[in-house]
Amino acid sequence: MKGTCKTTLAIFGAMLLGTAFVSSASAQCGSPASHVAPASWRQLNPYTGAAHLAAASYSLGFKTVRDGDADDEPIVGMWHVLFTAKGNGGGPPDGTPIDNSIIQLHSDKTEIMASSRPPQDGSICMGVWEKTGTSRYTVNHIGWGGFDTANAPAGIGNPIGPTRILEKIVLSPDGNHFVGTFTLDAHDTSGNLTAHLIGVMKGTRVTVNTTVGDLL
Repeated sequence: MKGTCKTTLAIFGAMLLGTAFVSSASAQCGSPASHVAPASWRQLNPYTGAAHLAAASYSLGFKTVRDGDADDEPIVGMWHVLFTAKGNGGGPPDGTPIDNSIIQLHSDKTEIMASSRPPQDGSICMGVWEKTGTSRYTVNHIGWGGFDTANAPAGIGNPIGPTRILEKIVLSPDGNHFVGTFTLDAHDTSGNLTAHLIGVMKGTRVTVNTTVGDLL
């Protein structure tokens, strides 16, 4: 009987030793000690008393850059935007439609536009925005080229270069409309200026209740 107990204790001890070894190896293999979850992640749930993971703030070596803007700027959202020529002298007459777009302005200060232009002419463009004052924003919008459909009405023609649209926006007090001005500079594939237009823009917020009829 004593021999059996000794054998059982020896096996049990070996199991404990093996478990400790595996736990130690798991903590080290492929996972430096500095990446182990901080103790502040393991907190007691105030309602049940059970342990749970809690968010901890610790640096991974990256520099955090803050510009002082709020993360919930009212300009964020989806917009229906009309671009109209104004003040171009010998260019397009005032009131000439330049673009009719759906635009999204994101909380990370990026922007994406779905233009009404032909897809092969570059109908999806992107940009960045910044708050410049009370209810005022600037958007730097880049259309990264496309193809000239004027030279090939039945297909895709010669490549064209990028276009920059610089927008100055003033948001309405209710946050659902904006007006502004824009400057459009088009370039060839070598970066030479090929067109310069200025005009006005008008935006209306798109909501979950917006219908296609509202946008026409």
